[in-house]
Amino acid sequence: MFDNLTSKFSRTIHNIINRGKLTDNNIKDALYEVRIALLEADVALPVINDFIKSIKENIIGKSINKSLTPGQEFIKIVQNELTKSMGKENSILNLTTNLPSVLLIVGSQGVGKTTTVVKLAKLLKEKHKKKVLVVSTDVNRPAAITQLETLSKTITIDFFPSTINEKPIEIAINALKHAKLKIYDVLIIDTAGCLHTNKSVMKEINEIYYAIHPIETLFIVDAMTGQDAVNTAKSFNNILSLTGIILTKVDGDSRGGAALSMRYITGKPIKFLGVGEKIDDLEYFYPDRIASRILGMGDILSIIEEIEDKIDYKKEEKFSYILKKGNNFNLNDFLNQLKSMRNMGGIEKILSKMPNISQTPNKIKSKIDDKILIKMESIINSMTIKERQKPEIIKGSRKKRIAIGSGTQIHDINQLLKQFNDMQHMMEKMKKIGLTKMIRELKHMMPPNFRGQ
Repeated sequence: MFDNLTSKFSRTIHNIINRGKLTDNNIKDALYEVRIALLEADVALPVINDFIKSIKENIIGKSINKSLTPGQEFIKIVQNELTKSMGKENSILNLTTNLPSVLLIVGSQGVGKTTTVVKLAKLLKEKHKKKVLVVSTDVNRPAAITQLETLSKTITIDFFPSTINEKPIEIAINALKHAKLKIYDVLIIDTAGCLHTNKSVMKEINEIYYAIHPIETLFIVDAMTGQDAVNTAKSFNNILSLTGIILTKVDGDSRGGAALSMRYITGKPIKFLGVGEKIDDLEYFYPDRIASRILGMGDILSIIEEIEDKIDYKKEEKFSYILKKGNNFNLNDFLNQLKSMRNMGGIEKILSKMPNISQTPNKIKSKIDDKILIKMESIINSMTIKERQKPEIIKGSRKKRIAIGSGTQIHDINQLLKQFNDMQHMMEKMKKIGLTKMIRELKHMMPPNFRGQ
């Protein structure tokens, strides 16, 4: 989402870091480049003007922190202003009301609203241990009701049935009664997608809003629509009084303008990001972490949290025990590590949060995708049990057989074995502390401004 913006910011920062000191002229040049980068990212003009003005006020004519170089001071100020423009800190869902907490989901057609309902339900069920009920009031599009029911079944979330012959307000009221009767923690209501100019549908949503009094009214918006998304959110807010925003499709070719403009224009926080098509692809929105990613610093904390969420600790403890007993790390273990990477969203998702990834040449980045993981898994699956347990026996004739069986080349086999050897050396270092402790220590070693706390 922020690739182009990150690339331009990184170049600007690199230029100013190479200067011996900050002067009015090089600050002016840097701010001009920042302005151009924000304009190209489709950030709203009032946001850009305030952003530039605030940086000027914080840097021109003020003494530089002695513990920082002039370039570092500039980066710190830009990072603070980026964070401030997006909301300073993560805004959590309000689930403190009498049960059930009602979440009303609204937005235009085609923004991924129904899918987001299911993603949110899964997150609340798995991370917050909530008993969740979902319902669709979209009687204008029968497929929407069926879609929500089908997706709910795939993640074992309870679905309240509705039909196109019912009125949206009746569906919502009946679902709320059922949720109270069965003591659900959360009721998520999916509404019909529409433009704010569609008076009849907006009236239906308004009726639902005042009948059920949701604790959260969340506006779902496609990040790829840029500044138009901001204007649409503002119009919805004037009618419904939104409490938060969820940006979808941020993994697409969007310029980042919506994320940087939304809070400023609407006054409402972005609470989640839809980062892919999978049901797991919903992330909390942390302004400070996004600011770090835009500036090319990466988002290490989110990677660590992803590991903590997705790791199977029973397997990890067993794995640590095997290592400590002196058993060698073999290709079966390596295969499990590859599967864990795919479970975390794949190479591209992980790399997008790594520091300085924007500086990697496009020629190299284009070759780094999840096909690499699939190919490596295919190679290992083409090996015998003995070969997986003792990779050192894999020589010429065995390599040829494995290459034919996996549809790859000999050099692919050699490359995998080299990567396995590198991983084997790393596993030796982990024998003493185990992965769980290593993750905790890595978290504590991070500088405070990277921890997102």
